[in-house]
Amino acid sequence: MPSTPRVLLDFLGRPERHRYGPHRCHRADLHVPAGQGPFPVVVTIHGGYWRARYSKLAMKAVAADLARRGVAAWNIEYRRIGRGQEGGWPATFDDVAAAIDHLAKVRDPRLDLGAGVAVVGHSAGGQLALWAASRPDARVAVARVVAQAPVADLARAGEPAHALLGGTPDQVPERYDAVDPMRRLPLGVQALLVHGADDETVTVRRSRRYAESARAAGDSVELVEPSPGQHRVHVDPRSAAWRAAADWLT
Repeated sequence: MPSTPRVLLDFLGRPERHRYGPHRCHRADLHVPAGQGPFPVVVTIHGGYWRARYSKLAMKAVAADLARRGVAAWNIEYRRIGRGQEGGWPATFDDVAAAIDHLAKVRDPRLDLGAGVAVVGHSAGGQLALWAASRPDARVAVARVVAQAPVADLARAGEPAHALLGGTPDQVPERYDAVDPMRRLPLGVQALLVHGADDETVTVRRSRRYAESARAAGDSVELVEPSPGQHRVHVDPRSAAWRAAADWLT
């Protein structure tokens, strides 16, 4: 992962720790700007192919950068696959939904939830962000979404998606229908996709295809292709990829 910029060290200190459920992964860090607010809220969702070896630490620097920009960041953890976390279907999705909805229980006057929240997710977190924006029964509404190098088409994601959902699209089609961004269109909220053309982990063709399908379905979707744009550059606040996302959000 890219190193943390020195300019952010003051913001990285000690965010507020929260729990939204009983599992050890049911945690979220709240980064709040200086001042009384109220501040708009952005939920950050890390990637890592839904695997336990990756955590919310991956989004810590960008969450701190959002706070520097005057936006409160809710950096969530969730159950993943492996290490006894019992993630995958449906736990991972239950956790992301519960983590976002828990904001309504925080009751912090510094947080402005009146117009809903924005959600930004990287890689597998981009898939989760797009799915979260499509939930019809959300207690906390998602008004906008940023998907950074997202896994936007689970049916084409191969073994990692099979592990997440417990089978192939032919074996468990109802699960893909429930959470695959390509099958959840139209999304109904503004969306920004940021995806480098030279990404060798998740090809930009997936985002191009998603953007084209979303627009055809009537969604407002913008696609930015930063250069250089390798897969992990999106979580580095110094990168053009992150600035495109942060400027759009703020």
